[in-house]
Amino acid sequence: MANQLLMPKATAVWLVDNTAMSFDQIAFFCHLHPLEVKAIADGESAQGIKGMDPITTGQLTRDEIARAENDPNYRPKLSEPKVRIPEKKRRGPRYTPLSKRQDRPNAILWLVRNHPELKDAQISRLVGTTKSTIEQIRNRTHWNSANLQPMDPVTLGLCSQIDLDLEVQRASRGAPQQQSPDETLLPASATESLPVGKDGAPAGEESEGEKELDADAVFAKLSSLKSADPDEDGDDKDR
Repeated sequence: MANQLLMPKATAVWLVDNTAMSFDQIAFFCHLHPLEVKAIADGESAQGIKGMDPITTGQLTRDEIARAENDPNYRPKLSEPKVRIPEKKRRGPRYTPLSKRQDRPNAILWLVRNHPELKDAQISRLVGTTKSTIEQIRNRTHWNSANLQPMDPVTLGLCSQIDLDLEVQRASRGAPQQQSPDETLLPASATESLPVGKDGAPAGEESEGEKELDADAVFAKLSSLKSADPDEDGDDKDR
């Protein structure tokens, strides 16, 4: 990892205010233009930026500052960091041991069957194979397709469960969500063909108004049964 100066402008502000270094020396150390350093000294640039002490951060020593102040032609050097941060290695293709390469077709078949949402590039990252091999296994044109048996790549040791779950999660983000049949609406062609009653309800369902009317009719029949025939009442009075 290349050694870089932290907060160049803030460091330049501190060097302008606290040292007698020239603008060229400060510009060289902070990777700025001399005119920009001059603008900082005149207060035309970096207003409101608090100066940062490079001695406290361990990026410049007092000896370097004193040497630069005594020699205008000297260019101060950035101090070596006390802790080395290793560079992040670029991840290359997954290496599969020779003893496990014969199990890769079985693992590919398992992934194709159990996780059809995975893309060829994701399967290739998981088990370290080529897209042509994946296509042959998917289309059953592989030379050994008759003897292939789906096997979990995690069990075979070709990938970790964390990597598999991560790839499945990535693939499921772009996949459309499946809705249950109960949550979906009927198409317009199906609803238009249903018979409609007088109140706008389906013909097979009775509305509340119809139920009330039926109740009134029942009570009317009961009252007619309770009341006697008017002719019979007249005969009883004559007697």
